[in-house]
This record gives sequence, C-alpha cells and structure tokens, in this order.
Amino acid sequence: MAPKVVRSSKFRHVFGQGVKADQCYDDVRISQMTWDSNFCTVNPKFVAMIVEASGGGAFMVLPLSKTGRVDMSQPLVCGHTGPVLDIEWCPHNDNIIASGSEDCTVMIWEIPDGGLTRPITEPVVTLEGHSKRVGILSWHPTAHNVLLSAGCDNVVIIWNVARGEPVITLDSMHTDMIYSACWNATGSQIVTSCKDKKIRVIDPRKGSVVVEKDKPHEGSRPVRAIFVSEGKILTTGFNRMSERQVALWDPKHLEEPLTLQELDTSSGVLLPFFDPDTGIVYLCGKGDSSIRYFEITDEQPYVHYLSMYTSKESQRGLGYMPKRGLEVNKCEIARFYKLHERKCEPIVMTVPRKSDLFQEDLYPDTAGPEPSVEADDWFAGRDGELILISLRDGFAATKTREFKVNKTLLAKTTATARPSVEASDLQSLIDELKKLKTVVEEQNKRICELEGKVGK
Repeated sequence: MAPKVVRSSKFRHVFGQGVKADQCYDDVRISQMTWDSNFCTVNPKFVAMIVEASGGGAFMVLPLSKTGRVDMSQPLVCGHTGPVLDIEWCPHNDNIIASGSEDCTVMIWEIPDGGLTRPITEPVVTLEGHSKRVGILSWHPTAHNVLLSAGCDNVVIIWNVARGEPVITLDSMHTDMIYSACWNATGSQIVTSCKDKKIRVIDPRKGSVVVEKDKPHEGSRPVRAIFVSEGKILTTGFNRMSERQVALWDPKHLEEPLTLQELDTSSGVLLPFFDPDTGIVYLCGKGDSSIRYFEITDEQPYVHYLSMYTSKESQRGLGYMPKRGLEVNKCEIARFYKLHERKCEPIVMTVPRKSDLFQEDLYPDTAGPEPSVEADDWFAGRDGELILISLRDGFAATKTREFKVNKTLLAKTTATARPSVEASDLQSLIDELKKLKTVVEEQNKRICELEGKVGK
C-alpha cells in the first residue's frame, strides 16, 4: 500500500490563539438580536460592536488600544430608532462607518480620531429607500463612497454616499429575502444568495443577472456566497440532513461544483471570511466555539482543510481585521475579534516561524486604503483595480481623508429611493390637469343650465 503523501503548504501549521485577558474588551453588552451578520467590524484604528440599547439601536466604537474593562458610561452611536443589524467600516476612510437597521434606514457616521467623547445621534448622511429592515451592508472595494445595502424587502440598492443618492435599485431580481451580497475583487459584479434557494452573479450597472444557480445546497437553511480567487464562488449551506457544507463553484460552469464537502451537523450559519493574499478562507459559525480554515488552490480538491481553532465559549459574532492592521513582524496572517456575551476577544492567527525578519512570502502587496475610481466614474461604467501597498515596514496611516457630503444636492442629508420626475413629465401632467379643469367647468355650466330649465 502506497504511503499517504501530505500536501505541502506553508500554511499547514497556522494556529489560532486568544490574547491575554487584559488585551480583551470587557463589560460590553453584545446585542441579543437573532440576525446572521457579523455584529462587529474592525480596522487599524477602531473596533465597533453592536450592543444592547434601550429606545432604539446602538453600537459602540472603541480605539483598538482601549482594552480592559469598558466603562458603563462609554458613549454610543445611537441614532437609529430600531435595533442595528449590520455595521461596516469604509475601506477608504478609517473614520467612516455605515450602519443598517430594523428602522429601514442606512446611516453614515464619522468617528473622530481618538474615539467618542459623547454619544452621537446625528449621522453625516441618512439613506432612506428600503421598505423593510436593512440587514446587509457592503462598501465597494475600489470605488470611493459607493455602498451596497440589501433589505428584507428583497431589494438591493447601490448608493453614492457623498451625494446621498440611490443610483442603482435592483428590485425585481430576488423573489424572497436576501441572505448575503458580496462584491468581486474589482467591484464590477456582485454575488447574492437568497431564500428562494438561488445564488446569482449580477452586473449591477447593467441591471442584469449574469448567471444563476438553483439549489447550490439542497437544505432549506440559509446559504452564504462570496467571491474568492480568480472569480470563483465559495458557498456555505446545508444538505437535506441539515449537515453543514462548503462548496466551490466556477461561474462559467455552475452545473456541478468543483468541490462539495460535508463538515458537521451544527445548526449555526457558517460566515466565510476570505483572505485573497494567502488564499485562506475562514469559516465561522454563530453559536460555534470554533473557526475552521481552508486553503483554496488550483489543485483538486481545490478547498484543502488546514486546521481549526477551538475555545470553550461560543461566538456571538466576529470582526475581521484588514491585512494592513496586522503585526507583520510576528507572522500574524489574520486577526478576528470574537464577541462573547459580555466581552470582545481578539483571536490571532499566526504562521510559526522563528525569524524576526519580514516574511515576503506571507505578505504579498495587499489592498491599501486609497480608492482607484470616484463614485460618479464607476456609475458611468469605469472600473478600477485595487491599489496595493507593501507591508514591509508595516502600515503607517496617512492623513485622514476628509469626508465631504455634497449638500447642494441635499437640502437635507437624506436620500430617498423614489423615481425622479422629469421636467417634461411635469409639464405634460400640468397640461392634463388644465384639460381636466376645462371639462369640469363645462360640466358645471351644463348642470347650471339644466337646473335653470327645471326651475322654469
């Protein structure tokens, strides 16, 4: 019998480790909402977490360095009238964060350097257009101030945030609730998963479905779909026996998956996080106490199991740090911010190496904070590539880009996704009303004549 050959990979021994207790964020009352979003978002400056709040929805923003016990009087971001369901930092400005809520709105907030000194209740912009709760937010990876939102109204809206305008509204593609929405690397397409058991690759600017797949997983539980390397799609879902699965698809040949693997029988939806620099995908289930990670390659079976981080306590949500926020001198290739019931614990993923020198093979040039295309140009059809930076000397934050709202276009910083009325349409409406007025006047005159004859 031939000996089993172990696949060679520099990530085979990656291990996860929780930080020491004094480096956690304690006494944070994490939201009890039963919604399958991350509930946490991080960048090189701040960590933000959705928390319990009375009289509406709120989330907490802390500078990364503010570890330890969080004071009860810590100011919150609390402008929503319903529970907050999703939050996400802008990839091109570390002080800008978007929040989606059960109150059907999306709000854009600007967080001052150093964190909050008082509660914030007034957003920079309020985006109104959804008719039901907004549970999915995703910033465009390369275009400046372009944000995708999806709600329980089965509608995807793509906003020009600086103008406060809904530019693209996809309201006829999904027949049921949208479970997930993800941009590809350049932001030219999105992939969505839906309760109608379909995943769709969509060209949002053309308003068309490029390709769709019915029942990528046979079970009825929620499916998640993300783009990974070379435009392939990774999905997580359940089979008919409620076993959790992970599958990889080639969008050009969606008849059969490249690979489909059963994982376990837990009930939590698996949230995938993909690192394009290493080709590693991390699968984290809400309610699980583990994080599995796989390497995606061109060799069969394409999705290779690496290892699993396990702990005693289950996770209520997870934040994923962008690569530019990692400590490269410690061979750290990923960092998660795991939400417990009353605290947030960073989990560090490390490649075990002895050298203190920069490990070039672990850190290829990665996505930087600069956008490559402005919003108006992207909506007009221009695509942009990611602007990459080197992490050789670590990431040094540049001067914060000022967030400007074009208030000449916003009498009030509120945008509503309603069709605009053209001037020509307005004029034709006025003409119709004039005709109607003439008809009514003639009818009144006729009635008066008849009444006069009856009186005689």
